[in-house]
Order: sequence, then structure tokens, then C-alpha cells
Amino acid sequence: MPLKVAAVVVATQGLFAVVFGAAEALNITSARAVMGATTALFFVAFGCGMVACAWGLARVRSWARGPVMLAQLMSLGLAWNFRGGETGWISVVLAVPAVIGLVGMLHPRSVEALNY
Repeated sequence: MPLKVAAVVVATQGLFAVVFGAAEALNITSARAVMGATTALFFVAFGCGMVACAWGLARVRSWARGPVMLAQLMSLGLAWNFRGGETGWISVVLAVPAVIGLVGMLHPRSVEALNY
């Protein structure tokens, strides 16, 4: 069950990344065409990768563990950078799912299932 919770969290994070990338693509201006295009491409690719890893976790595939752990740790690092001031809410939005995902991945039943 903890691994399934982690998979749902990762899939949600991935879908949000895809939506953010699509929104970025729709707002590309000529003044920042290259930056907008590469940002949009990055977030869409990252989101699709996260969804694929969520699928792997839901099917108890050990290959998904590494990328998901890295993504959650990166999310915690970003949350740390946004702490305090006007961006404090962003920190919470990034940290809470990352912690839930990490707890789900590091739960003893999840570790046992993925090591099988």
C-alpha cells in the first residue's frame, strides 16, 4: 500500500509538470522563444518521465526507484530554496508531496517489494 501511495503522488507530480510545460509552451513570446521552448520541453519530458516511473512503481518495478528518489530529493531541495517570505507556500507545495513520496518509497514493505 505505501508503494501505491507513492505511485499516486509521483503520477500527480508528473501530470502537474506536463500541465506546467504545456502552459509554458502556450505563453512563449518572440522575446524569449528559446528559453520558453526549452523550458516547456523540459517540463513536458520530465512530467512524462515521472508518470512512466509512477506506472513502474504501481507495477512494483525496481527500475523506477532511482529516478523517483532523485526527483523527490530534488523537490525537497527546491522547497528549501523557496522557504520564507512570499514564496513560502511554494515550499510547502513542493515539500509535502516529496515527503509523502519518500516515506512511501522508504517504507519497509516498499523496500522489500522493490528488492524482490
